[in-house]
Amino acid sequence: MREARAEDAEALTRIGQDSFIGAFGHLYAPDDLDAFLSAHRSLARARDDIADPDVRICLAEHPQTGALAGYCLIRLGQQFDERPAPKPQRPVLLGQLYCLPGSTGAGIGAALLEWAIDQARAWGADAVQLSVYSENFGAQRFYRRYGFQHVADIDYWVGNHRDDEFLYELRI
Repeated sequence: MREARAEDAEALTRIGQDSFIGAFGHLYAPDDLDAFLSAHRSLARARDDIADPDVRICLAEHPQTGALAGYCLIRLGQQFDERPAPKPQRPVLLGQLYCLPGSTGAGIGAALLEWAIDQARAWGADAVQLSVYSENFGAQRFYRRYGFQHVADIDYWVGNHRDDEFLYELRI
């Protein structure tokens, strides 16, 4: 595992798009999916995120090949507006945690989540927030194992398609 560097932007874009499409692509019309990927998983967005001092990105590399197997992106000082009171004073938003198909179950997601929580603690955060698709039961179980709790129902937009999502939070 290592922090993302400027030269990782293309690989980060590919894994971000491939992971999202692999997990959720079947849910959306092509135009909605394309709009989402252009706005949130583009090369320009990856470059901006890598350069942003309030964004941390950890890459997980395959031990034998060195190929990317997953990544985690957190945003320091950001939170979901939909969070009911009491809102955290120093939140961290876990914006993305993806493992490529075929890499799940190998402990990569757990290592990335532990990295995110460690980063939040080191920064002095009082909470880590994330959204999880309402029908992604495996991810919900995964986050609950780490102490995350469902604190609100939120809308998540992929193009013009609205998903029911859950806001999960871990107080630290």
